[in-house]
Amino acid sequence: MGLLSLGTPMPWEEAKKYADHVRTHGIIQFLNLWEATKDLQKDSLLWGDEIEYMVVSVDDESERVKLSLRVWQILEELAKIEEEAKTNPEKKKLLVNSSWHPEYGRYMLEGTPGEPYTGLPRDLLAVEQNMKLRRQIARMFMKPNEVPITFTSYPRLGCSGEFLEPHHDPHGPAARSLFVPDDIINAHARFPTLTANIRTRRGSKVAINVPIFHDKNTPKPFIDPTIPTFNDYPEDKNAIEEGAALPDHIYLDAMAFGMGCCCLQITFQAVNVVEARKIYDQMAPLGPIMLALTAAAPIYRGYLSDVDCRWNVIAGSVDDRTEEERGLKPLKDNKFRIPKSRYDSIDSYISTDPNFKPEYNDIPLVYDEDIYKKLSDNGIDDLLARHIAHLFIRDPLVIFHELLNVDDNESTDHFENLQSTNWQTMRFKPPPSKTSPIGWRVEFRSMEIQLTDFENAAFAIFIVLVTRAVLSFGTNFYIPISKVDENMKVAHRRNAVLNEKFHFRKQIFPQSRPSTPSGSPKVSHATLPDGAAAVDRSDEYELMTINEIINGNPEKGFPGLLGLVNNYLNTLNIDIETRCEISKYLELIKRRANGSLMTAASWTRDFVQTHPEYKQDSVVSEKIIYDLVKRVEQINKGEVQEPKLLGNFTV
Repeated sequence: MGLLSLGTPMPWEEAKKYADHVRTHGIIQFLNLWEATKDLQKDSLLWGDEIEYMVVSVDDESERVKLSLRVWQILEELAKIEEEAKTNPEKKKLLVNSSWHPEYGRYMLEGTPGEPYTGLPRDLLAVEQNMKLRRQIARMFMKPNEVPITFTSYPRLGCSGEFLEPHHDPHGPAARSLFVPDDIINAHARFPTLTANIRTRRGSKVAINVPIFHDKNTPKPFIDPTIPTFNDYPEDKNAIEEGAALPDHIYLDAMAFGMGCCCLQITFQAVNVVEARKIYDQMAPLGPIMLALTAAAPIYRGYLSDVDCRWNVIAGSVDDRTEEERGLKPLKDNKFRIPKSRYDSIDSYISTDPNFKPEYNDIPLVYDEDIYKKLSDNGIDDLLARHIAHLFIRDPLVIFHELLNVDDNESTDHFENLQSTNWQTMRFKPPPSKTSPIGWRVEFRSMEIQLTDFENAAFAIFIVLVTRAVLSFGTNFYIPISKVDENMKVAHRRNAVLNEKFHFRKQIFPQSRPSTPSGSPKVSHATLPDGAAAVDRSDEYELMTINEIINGNPEKGFPGLLGLVNNYLNTLNIDIETRCEISKYLELIKRRANGSLMTAASWTRDFVQTHPEYKQDSVVSEKIIYDLVKRVEQINKGEVQEPKLLGNFTV
């Protein structure tokens, strides 16, 4: 998760004095990096996935599960294996096949492939096995009663009673939460400082209100009776006395409720910066579609919610905007009014692809004009200069004393400080350094983690194949950014995959191939020139179901993303066995989109609502979650079939 440095972090009152210093030197570092790597060429696509796990402790005697807070010990053991593998040939395979990283929650574990995959079909068949191996390796250092589970959000995080192992009472100086203790936060100095500085900069605790799912016996209005009262901090009055907790909503008040969620992310290394920018733009409209298709987060703080996805919860959990920046007060101490959290959907396209038109960047982009001018004066084109200047309207949230003054020719710490704390649906990433073997990259960040390795592999493989098809066929997914934002809102709705429609481009194949070579960017502008009339592009897109977007609509001649992927696979020289194996994963995507298989969110709702202990009151008890964890574990071990979720697929 972002930049993880060692040192002494500054509290907000000290850090804010150096915000301009970090911004100024961050831009210098980016320009130095750009000059050294803008012409960098790689041979072919490389990519990798990130799987985030929650480690839970299962007590079969009391039929309870708790989040285990001993992941640091597990990470230490995993780090030893990676270190030994460098010199021990017998353990080298583990180094190649897995790499492990800490996350925000002390109960969270992130696993990635030890080496990136290529774009070759044979590598696609290694993905699920690698994910299974990672889960197996993680288990090696867990207690017999501990389980690495891939829930997007832990259903009873913040419930009254004991939900942590070992138990800690809620409250603490960093988060000041009514529901979770600071002990739940990763012990690395960055994380509690990040938590405290977001709260301090904002001027209040974060306030997330998730709509409750009104079942037959859910009170109307629903007023949460479990919100505790404390008198330790000024913020303790927020929930009830100051109205932060809304009726008919599940109130969440800490960063842990968002950054304690798990997801599935895919990172692509492009052959050059032009290709990276094209992938960024073309995949951005797919962010909301894949969020709805992977929906897996219907429960918060022990209640069934009326949403299926995590994204807005995370956006609220790190929303450090002041009242002025949120438009609640006139600007006085702050420079910008900022429409979104720093964790949100993208605000502008950045590619110089000829398919881009200025009308697609149709929402006002807030950016720092001085930074934009410095970037422009140093040869950065309009689209990219606005993008970077937009990221840099934010303040750096964690500044380490030891990294305040660094060599801008060698370090990218200040640039990464801001780059890594703009958590958007897509992330455009320069090489880590001038001399790094790693090239220009793009992260696809919207997908929710799935319950099994088979599902996670299917979605990873699908997204990779879409990017390959995009670059092979020169497809065009552009729609106005405002419509992407609308799609993000729709994606959260309960069972959006079946019940909602999304804006999507009608004609995804170009009428004629662009003449501009892929390595030679066409100079494009983010906005229309002064006095130029905007072209009405509303006939380029229409509302479609996810089934149409994924599986196509033959009557309208729309191939769907799976049609596009299969057309791409037809261009490759793939043996029948490999093609059949790949088709198995694509079949899961097809069936999730057409509704013949449930999303993880719908399956979880169904599990809860059909559980004998459920009282149709939206309350998800400890026993229900114990049974849910046990069932998911049985599914992952292949001990039970779950046809509503997986059909006849085996995991």
